[in-house]
Amino acid sequence: MKASKEHPTLGYKKVTGLMNSMGYRVNKKLVQRVRREEGLQVPHPRRRERRRGLCTGLPQKATRRNHVWCWDFIADFTERGGKLRVFNLIDEYTRECHCIHADRSIKAADVLRLLQEAVAVNGPPEYIRSDNGPEFIARAIQNWLGENNIKTIYIDLGCPWQNGYAESFNSRFRIECLDRELLFTLSESRVVFKDWRDYYNNVRPHRSLGLQSPSKFARKQSTQGLGSGRPTGSLRPGLPSNQHQRSETVS
Repeated sequence: MKASKEHPTLGYKKVTGLMNSMGYRVNKKLVQRVRREEGLQVPHPRRRERRRGLCTGLPQKATRRNHVWCWDFIADFTERGGKLRVFNLIDEYTRECHCIHADRSIKAADVLRLLQEAVAVNGPPEYIRSDNGPEFIARAIQNWLGENNIKTIYIDLGCPWQNGYAESFNSRFRIECLDRELLFTLSESRVVFKDWRDYYNNVRPHRSLGLQSPSKFARKQSTQGLGSGRPTGSLRPGLPSNQHQRSETVS
């Protein structure tokens, strides 16, 4: 069948329609039978196995500062038509945004550099949550996280709600910043994003934080001994001091 060989990705119904449009009056059942005999069927697409990162822990909810961080990307464009990719890094407990970085493209090496800068300023998280994007499962990042005892939480494929804090932040960022600003250049976008990040961390109230800003909430937790980073001996689960502090926090 010449038509099938010229159009190898078309099924028998489309080939039949193509032949009819060319003046050949053929039945689709005949076309189907001939294609089978000649081995011209379109093969079923193979489901491609996507790479996945190694998940080393599954805490459902952060219980202190630097317990769980999450990171994600959001895509947009400048008014002059250039691509704009934005990398966001958030502490799930305090809602602090540790990084908003914009560029035309962001690779795994860039993500690692930004993470190292955030850790140098805020201390290391115990876990970091993300999807299975190639920037997050790159070998260089996996090795660095392992060397610094930072465990990874990779969400299931096609389940963005499992990275809910990052998705919520991206939504607020788009509504309150991206959709309200005319960004003509990359340099301009970086200035705007820096100003918005300062506003988000230091001014914007959060209902989940008792209408406090993330930075104010983080300072308050630090004064109570709950926000200094990874848990010390006095904060290990099951000890009386931890239970007492937890009860104070709930109240």
